[in-house]
Amino acid sequence: MAGSKKTKKIKKKVVKVKKVPVKKTKVISKKVSKVKKIFSKKKIISRKKRKIVTKKSIKVLKRFVGNPIIHPASGKYWEAKATFNPTAFEHNGKVHVIYRAVSASDLSTLCYGGSKDGYNISGRTFQPVFIHKNYPTKGTEPIFYNSGGGGNGGAEDPRVTKIDDMLYVTYTAFDGWGSVRIGLTSISLKDFIDKKWNWKKPVLISPPGEVHKNWVIFPEKINGKYAILHNLSPEIMIEYVSDMNYFDGTRFIQSIHQNHPLWQVREKGMRGVGGAPIKTKYGWLLFYHAMEPHEMYRYKLWAMILDLKNPTKVLYRSKKPILEPEVFYENEGLKSGIVYSCGAVVKGEDLFIYYGGADMVSCVATANLKLFLKELMSSGITKLKKRTKKN
Repeated sequence: MAGSKKTKKIKKKVVKVKKVPVKKTKVISKKVSKVKKIFSKKKIISRKKRKIVTKKSIKVLKRFVGNPIIHPASGKYWEAKATFNPTAFEHNGKVHVIYRAVSASDLSTLCYGGSKDGYNISGRTFQPVFIHKNYPTKGTEPIFYNSGGGGNGGAEDPRVTKIDDMLYVTYTAFDGWGSVRIGLTSISLKDFIDKKWNWKKPVLISPPGEVHKNWVIFPEKINGKYAILHNLSPEIMIEYVSDMNYFDGTRFIQSIHQNHPLWQVREKGMRGVGGAPIKTKYGWLLFYHAMEPHEMYRYKLWAMILDLKNPTKVLYRSKKPILEPEVFYENEGLKSGIVYSCGAVVKGEDLFIYYGGADMVSCVATANLKLFLKELMSSGITKLKKRTKKN
């Protein structure tokens, strides 16, 4: 009789163990069903795999389990093909996201979505909030540049900066044929929040006949002037202007480009800056894109900290990428192996990094800001070794 009682207890335990994975499978399947329309079951990876791939990067940075947060809407012409490379800013506890949308005709425009928690996007416009009109320059030689599938040109890869009661947006202005330049526009914060898209007439701030991308504006004046970061390698280059109205379509920022003598000595694999720098007590936190020598086909995200007073000086720089294209939505899209960020915000104590995956969808990765900075500085390369003594 005693032996039979023990057998019954063992059987009950076995039944409980069998039920646990069944429940987990149901939870996962519900989340997978949300992206079934775009991605097949074969491309879905387990949560266990997601934890493994993040070990290569800064450990405190985690992908949102609900990624992608924005994906193409097949029934909406303007964003039928791709919705990626988002930029963002925070205002009164809400995160406002501007992302690049590619239409069925390969035209790139800027669309909008908001988020109260930083993760879940609502209020998407599903139609452009900003359109850059294409005006091909007559008599110039074609560049034949195809950026992220947007073969018909338009406004690509926006980077928003909030300064006081104004929003400034830099973006890649591509005419679909021969011009890849930096566009600049602005809008009052009030109009943007009220969804009155009264953008200032855009101007091109990079010279004609040159290919330029990845320019950003610092979120506050430095030494009383607006600061525009336009180059990272072989040196950090910043243009200072007293008034943003200085750019009238005839004045341009001279930067390094493919025909420039310094182009040959730039850091191999360096692509350009991510979103607008974030001010911390340690310095300006800056994200940038680069490729490693052994994987020159994969865009990865890195981080550095710049000096607050002189942001051409690098204080710390990550030795390894903080985010790599490892999961399915970073490898299955218009271009495989792409992690590309155009914006990050601090919400409460957390850092939210918004990025595009595989030139098709928008995603987010988060970390506690304090822990992120601590890990970056402890593992990063200190450029100014005597900085602590001076302070």
